[in-house]
Amino acid sequence: MKPSVLAPAAPPARQLPHAAPQELEPRRHRRLARERDPIEARIDLHGLSRFEAQDAFTAFVLSAHRRGFRAVLVVTGKGSRGTPGIIRSSVSDWVAHPPLRAIVSGIANAHRKHGGEGALYVTLRRRD
Repeated sequence: MKPSVLAPAAPPARQLPHAAPQELEPRRHRRLARERDPIEARIDLHGLSRFEAQDAFTAFVLSAHRRGFRAVLVVTGKGSRGTPGIIRSSVSDWVAHPPLRAIVSGIANAHRKHGGEGALYVTLRRRD
């Protein structure tokens, strides 16, 4: 008798891992910069330590997603002496790991009128 070989079952669609957030599409970035797509919430992380900022950012993004928002603005600051700030450089790591990885679809530098190099647009996936 030949042993049966079963292929592993594919996980249900809801359990598939999400890809890490990507750079925003140029069209979406332009619509946000020109305020054709609304920036539905904002958070300013100035004056927070890296760990306080991570907790505040995570709570903010999770709350925005629960409320059905699609785009938010995160003010991180530019850093000092020509180097990017620790918070700004950490945001991309924060969104690449759970729980934010599943809900953040993209991230990009904000337009000058929204804070330029000191702020980021974060776009969120639709709620299930």
